[in-house]
Amino acid sequence: MRVLKFGGTSLSNAEKFLMVVNIISNYSKKEKLAIVLSASSTITNYLTSIIKKAIKNENFQVHFIKIKNFFLNLIQELSFKEKNLNINNIKEKINIIFLLLENLLHGINLLNFCPDIIYAKILAQGEKLSVIFMKELLISKNYNVYIIEPEKYLLATGDYLESKVNIKVSSQNIKNINILNIDIILMAGFIASNEKNELVLLGRNGSDYSASVLASCLNVKYCEIWTDVNGIYTADPNFIKNAKLLPSISYNEATTLSYLGAKVIHYKMISPIAKYKIQCIVKNTMKPQSPGTLISENNNLPLIKSITEQKNVVMFYVFSDKIKNIQYVIPKMLDITFKSGISILLKIQSSSKYGIYFYILKKHANFFKSLIEKNFVHEFKNKLINPLYIIKELSIISLVGDKINNHINIITNFLHIFQITKINILAISHNCLQNSISIVIKNNYVDNVMKIAHQLLFYKEKILEVFVIGIGGVGSTLLDQINNQQKLLKNKFINIKICGIFNSKSSLININGINLNNWYLQIKNNCNNYTIEKFFSNIKQYKFINPVIIDCTSSQKIANQYINFFNNGFHVIATNKKANTSSLKYYKDLRIVAKKNNCKFFYETNVGAGLPVIYNLQNLINTGDKLINFTGILSGSLSFIFGKLEEGISLSKATYMAKKMGFTEPDPRIDLSGIDVARKLLILAREIGYNLELNDIQIESIIPNEFKNLNSVKEFMSLLPKLDESFEKKIQNAKKENKVLRFIGSINNYGICKVQILQIHKKDPLFEIKNGENALAFYSNYYQPIPLVLRGYGAGNKVTASGVFADLLRIII
Repeated sequence: MRVLKFGGTSLSNAEKFLMVVNIISNYSKKEKLAIVLSASSTITNYLTSIIKKAIKNENFQVHFIKIKNFFLNLIQELSFKEKNLNINNIKEKINIIFLLLENLLHGINLLNFCPDIIYAKILAQGEKLSVIFMKELLISKNYNVYIIEPEKYLLATGDYLESKVNIKVSSQNIKNINILNIDIILMAGFIASNEKNELVLLGRNGSDYSASVLASCLNVKYCEIWTDVNGIYTADPNFIKNAKLLPSISYNEATTLSYLGAKVIHYKMISPIAKYKIQCIVKNTMKPQSPGTLISENNNLPLIKSITEQKNVVMFYVFSDKIKNIQYVIPKMLDITFKSGISILLKIQSSSKYGIYFYILKKHANFFKSLIEKNFVHEFKNKLINPLYIIKELSIISLVGDKINNHINIITNFLHIFQITKINILAISHNCLQNSISIVIKNNYVDNVMKIAHQLLFYKEKILEVFVIGIGGVGSTLLDQINNQQKLLKNKFINIKICGIFNSKSSLININGINLNNWYLQIKNNCNNYTIEKFFSNIKQYKFINPVIIDCTSSQKIANQYINFFNNGFHVIATNKKANTSSLKYYKDLRIVAKKNNCKFFYETNVGAGLPVIYNLQNLINTGDKLINFTGILSGSLSFIFGKLEEGISLSKATYMAKKMGFTEPDPRIDLSGIDVARKLLILAREIGYNLELNDIQIESIIPNEFKNLNSVKEFMSLLPKLDESFEKKIQNAKKENKVLRFIGSINNYGICKVQILQIHKKDPLFEIKNGENALAFYSNYYQPIPLVLRGYGAGNKVTASGVFADLLRIII
């Protein structure tokens, strides 16, 4: 024999009732069944509301009519689908229940009071109604059905609303039933009786407990709990969309999970099945083919099974200044709490004072407070214990797995999540079963932490939460590159979430990740003025793992924000050279603040676009090498332009071509003035260790000063042909010497930096560099007389974006 329990969501309409009948029919072909039923979903809640309204003399008929209509509609729908169903039998029986309910509610209405015995009797009718319908449905399928009325067979002790079944006595009662000619046993969950033969309830969600009790009494091998999810998951699947289904879990793990917040099963049900070694399977009524989760004595899954949260928790701290007082108070307090039936989620002994922390659900807080104050009047009055210290709006996040507390690496990884998200831990607790670690935090952080923790602990993903500022050529290309690589990176457990995209006119924010397939249309249609500054003014509401700012602008205003970014825990990747070429003090402050906040600051594209210039230079210095001399072509745009000059193309035409191909800045004067090369040279010099400012760089500009002060780019481009003739002469003079003209940045061993137009001979490593290439020659103690040369394209959106992408991956690889 096998026990199947169907919850309220499995009985919420005619279609689901018939699904349950179909499941029962399939099982009954192999073995006898005992079925335990809950009330249809919402019915118990409606009955509770009706009682409360009746007590207050309020109109309870609205809810009462809703309940009647639900069952009348259920009869009508089932009669269309099941022609053999005895409708009159159902109507007759449910009318008796509705008449009983009306009489009881009328009495409550007159008294303005509802005794617990009546409260229990009213709430029990939901389960009884389910049994009436299921019995007639099964009879219509020609099954021989026997009803176990739990108030006749299950003996329980406790109060009317929360009792515990005596399984030994109840087993004897049930063994007297002759089940030889019975196909299916039906029993209403949630109900039992006391020694006075009065109906009592087994607590909310007591139908799970009823199923495990019946399974124990019948000594079956399997007890199945049918609900609206496929089984027990690594987290709540309704909230954590990528939660994993657990094939199996131990009794102790299931108990701990349900006690600490998991809602799939009720923790009270585990004790009976564990005691009698009954295997329990949690399954989905809507997907009966799913294997579900097996709850048994042993399991071979990884140590960490699941993470769960309990929201709306209140902390009570009971303490005294003297240890002898608290030693007397605590046992009495625990005894009172136990007898009251209040569940203490966590109980933590104070390490600094003589006291104890109690963590309970908010719904029990007022009762708990009044209970303590009532029973400890003398102690409070005579200051044997101090006034209660209470903190509200708390949550408990718990990691569950057998013997989890014996593994320091798991504990460390769990605690690291709170470190990286900068969330204050109010308390840490290990349970006596050694299978859970619980952390207490403020309510408002719990959802965010749950998502982060699940991703890190169960998927072991390396997560980057990226905010891109500037979506010009480089920024937009970068977003496309990331989108194209998402699948490949996911296979390597790298999850890059683009959480924000900002430009000067608009922005997109989605902390869970922006869909990069249509980001351009989204931001185009999202005309708001939500700036990066406004985002950071609201930053405290977000918690991140590896937040990254990528600055693809040339804005000094954004560059000035980098210290603020670091102080908020953000790594920074910059194509923008303004931060590294601002004052030397700011340059050094950036590194100090980044280190202090354990943040990465990468800016590889500041010098060589996609070339690994900074990385290799830092490696040279870190390994003890010393630079003797440096020369380099540091501008892809000027490399392209000077290559075209060599081919006989004029300066103005070559500049126009470079601008059109995206090699130059939108304003080519930035390239032709030499200031961009000077900034790159300054960054290299500072990396080497020279304490220089931008005005220390000697610059030979390609264009005269009067060209720099023109009002517009258009005007500048129209006047640029005036320089063609002079550059043609320079090119020809170089050719006469068998040399070529190149725009070069240099640093000598005294730290003197120059940006100038030079004639280069064939043996120079920079001789062949043109058409957009960059080349950097480092002469050092290790690399001489042949220098270390880095060569490759130094301009263009694709190579620059790929350089940024590489920097981004360096944060986690």
